Amino acid sequence: MSHEQVPPSEPTRRGFLGTFSNVGAAAGVAAAYGTLGAMAARYLYPASKRALGWMYLAREVDFAHGSSLSYRTPAGERVTVARQGSTKQVEDFVALSSTCPHLGCQVHWEVASKRFFCPCHNGVFDASGKATNGPPADAGQSLGRYALKLEAGLLYIEVPLEGLSS
Repeated sequence: MSHEQVPPSEPTRRGFLGTFSNVGAAAGVAAAYGTLGAMAARYLYPASKRALGWMYLAREVDFAHGSSLSYRTPAGERVTVARQGSTKQVEDFVALSSTCPHLGCQVHWEVASKRFFCPCHNGVFDASGKATNGPPADAGQSLGRYALKLEAGLLYIEVPLEGLSS
């Protein structure tokens, strides 16, 4: 019996589908590892600091002692600004994030109690934004603070400018 070499024939449908599925699987694995690599790089090398700028809030004379105002930064963050003193100094004012660090509920300033309160889980923050009761206090979480300045009777807040169009 002689064994002759059979010349290669036309590609078969089975061969094509096998090659196609191998290439597809390799592309899927590469995409998955590429995504994982991109996420790891973003975690290890976070974005640069956000650009900050001063924005006008209110006239000092129009901001009564004990009152507060809600403000939304250009980046969309919610801020509560409260006037806690009456010496006409920037120390009379405090600007704190209105978002509770526990679950993201909105806190509000309670004038009579001189505190910030989160109604979701009875989170309580003192006048400086430090958690004193509820889940935020248990976790050691406080409200984020924003810088303020008072110039010529006008109150300004320092906020991220990334939401502003250039």
